[in-house]
Amino acid sequence: MFKRSLSLLLIILLVVSMVSGCTSKATNQATAPADETTASKEPTETAGEPKANQVEQKLVWNIGVEPKTIDPGLNAASDGGYIINNMFEGLLREINGRLEPAMAESYTISDDGLVYTFKIRDAKWSDGKAITANDFVYSWSRVLDPETASEYAWIFDEANVDSFRAVDDKTFEVTLKVPTPYFLGLAAFGTFFPVREDAVAKGADGLWAIDPTTSIVNGPFMLESYIGGDKIVLVKNPNYWQADKVKLDRIEGLMIVDSSTALTAYQSGSIDVLQTPPTEEIPRLIAEDPTFYIYPQDGTYYVVFNTGKAPFDDIRVRKALSLALDRKALCETVTKSGEIPALNIVSPTSLDSEGNIFSQKLGNFDLAETAQVEEAQKLLAEAGYPNGEGFPVVEYMYSTAESHKKIAEAIQAMWKQNLNIEITLANQEWAVFGDTRRAGNFQVCRGGWKGDYSDPMTYLGMFLTDSPMNFAQWENAEYDSLLEQAREATGKDRFDLLYKAGAIEEGQYINAPLYTYTNAIMVKDRVVGWEMNSRSSWFFGFAEIIE
Repeated sequence: MFKRSLSLLLIILLVVSMVSGCTSKATNQATAPADETTASKEPTETAGEPKANQVEQKLVWNIGVEPKTIDPGLNAASDGGYIINNMFEGLLREINGRLEPAMAESYTISDDGLVYTFKIRDAKWSDGKAITANDFVYSWSRVLDPETASEYAWIFDEANVDSFRAVDDKTFEVTLKVPTPYFLGLAAFGTFFPVREDAVAKGADGLWAIDPTTSIVNGPFMLESYIGGDKIVLVKNPNYWQADKVKLDRIEGLMIVDSSTALTAYQSGSIDVLQTPPTEEIPRLIAEDPTFYIYPQDGTYYVVFNTGKAPFDDIRVRKALSLALDRKALCETVTKSGEIPALNIVSPTSLDSEGNIFSQKLGNFDLAETAQVEEAQKLLAEAGYPNGEGFPVVEYMYSTAESHKKIAEAIQAMWKQNLNIEITLANQEWAVFGDTRRAGNFQVCRGGWKGDYSDPMTYLGMFLTDSPMNFAQWENAEYDSLLEQAREATGKDRFDLLYKAGAIEEGQYINAPLYTYTNAIMVKDRVVGWEMNSRSSWFFGFAEIIE
């Protein structure tokens, strides 16, 4: 079986699959079969082999860093989302690349596209109590309550939610401000998952979710134990509405941060699923290990400049530092997982109303895959720092992970070589880093965004003045106005507004885009039925272990 890296063709295929309602497929084949549109491996049976139910149904999965939270209403990160997606369930769920009924057994949409009416199925919480429409009313209201301090409350604005109510115990009605084609996708997103009011009340700041005595869930797995910095243990939820399809009895989610240690454990057989193999091992794994997969993501890795702090309050400095980065070299020699150099913040997975790839039409704003050294040096000199003279020593901050460290070191070297400026590096544990970045207590830091839905707004919305994801502390009234107008517009008019807004944001160089993400993962052959959806979130609800 041959290996391959990601190419732009795969990104384009991902665009097509998302538009048609399918996800990308993790593949390690040189030519994937035409129907391989989901990142998953389906179970098979071979005559003479033991049945799956004769094998211990325990999955060991290294989740890496400890999640900041696994409370659906508070979570704002991928790592927490991975766990949440296996413990909770929303109105819909993405299965095999398609939105399938979940807590809603059916739904209708009004002729004007504004009113969605969901019929809640007869399902139970893990303690046996019935799930009702009022659970959704409470959960959504909780996210929107300022006292909750949810980092993702803003997504209700992007979803254009105007109001919601429980018509009765089994009918949940949502009214939108304007027709929103991607709304159903968000109905399967973690922030919109239900939680139970009495459970939440028993533990402040999301602590109820990591205490087995208060953790009440509605997904395929429930919490058995949580040991901070060590592991989380999930067990099958017997009250899940599709419990008959859940084969795994137990999932052990390890928190091994060091990728080399995790790979050693995987190769020794003590880990079944590995999220982040060491970067330096990827070329060997591509060549030698048939359980190593690379597939595209809807996401962008980037550098954030704090525009409120000198010298990054000068657009010439920001543009110079962005031009001085060699994105092609970074992807080929540092990350080495088939990443595609990014020349603006929007990943190439969103199409406009005329079928154009939005990021391509938006443009590159003088950026190139390789460093534009001469122009970068000229801009830095115009800003008062010829050959880097007088430029203050600044700190680049990143979250603890070997991959982030290597990228930071490469950026540090490029800026030294191309601009003769000194950058120091500092790392923080993920939870601390997230708070530091959001508060703007940095000069330059790493950024990364994986789209919550397939539309440019999931990227551009981050830079609204009041967005908690606006790490650059950037403010632009015209930009805000264009995006607000876009919320009310449709079709080509809407995308014209998004293009104008994107041009303003990109033209200010508040971020330096680096590359479009890929997922490099390892999954043992004995694990089948696993899935990673179009939002790059793991789902093991229908997985099993075979021998």
